[in-house]
Amino acid sequence: MSSVKISFEHVRKEFVTRGQGSGPADRFPALEDITLDVHTGEFLALVGPSGCGKSTLLDLLGGLTAPTSGRILLDGRRITGPARDRGIVFQQYALFPWRTALENVEFGLDIAGLKAAQRREIARHFLDLVGLSDFARHYPHELSGGMKQRVAIARSLAYDPEVLLMDEPFAALDAQTRETLQTELLGIWRATGKTIVFITHGIDEAVVLGQRVAVMTSLPGRIKEVVDIPVSLRGESDDVRSLPEFGHVRHEVWNLLREEVQKAQQGQSGASASAHRAGRILKELAHV
Repeated sequence: MSSVKISFEHVRKEFVTRGQGSGPADRFPALEDITLDVHTGEFLALVGPSGCGKSTLLDLLGGLTAPTSGRILLDGRRITGPARDRGIVFQQYALFPWRTALENVEFGLDIAGLKAAQRREIARHFLDLVGLSDFARHYPHELSGGMKQRVAIARSLAYDPEVLLMDEPFAALDAQTRETLQTELLGIWRATGKTIVFITHGIDEAVVLGQRVAVMTSLPGRIKEVVDIPVSLRGESDDVRSLPEFGHVRHEVWNLLREEVQKAQQGQSGASASAHRAGRILKELAHV
């Protein structure tokens, strides 16, 4: 077994909002007692119902916000803020429209103080890794959605983070592009050996990509169960979606998730006014 790269230890996160009128502040728990280890070089996929705190968990791991209690360790050191050892790829491409694809990839290297020739060499390498060497001089408005996301991935990889955090990066893409990028991402993961934590709503995507799939509960989010993906589904050439084992694992994950989705829907339907308000506020604050 490889060493532990990331440890969540009894992590809780709650948001505080102003009460109505002069009333006391409201507290809404987004995450509750998250305890989970991610191993060095592992590809961990994380799924859960809408509003369960998946993106909040990734924000905590990225150091963009702090847990209310508990702690998160990276290589045994407590995460206290953003750092270059973690790269983040969001659903939105977040590219600079005035920079070419190559210049966007160079951005983090420029901030790090690398000289121009070195920045250019590294950026070209990672554009080649994501298959965009021929589009280095194109601006974002000249690229398709899939190409923009490739640039965003190359930019995150260019400054060599130890961990790559991905928050539903393919959600806005069409089905064909999404499956193509899933295959390419697996190739990049195998080539680089990065530790990847990948947030998704898609069960199929989680099973295709993850070595393990962590299933979260409805609000407040907890780790309900972690499903190991069989080695038979980790082949590099076969379309794993056509294998019988894929259907079995997908069904297992869906059975774990179905009850949580129903709970989340009941909370959103107005069965509980406070639960509805919590879900709405969490959505606004955590971008879930």
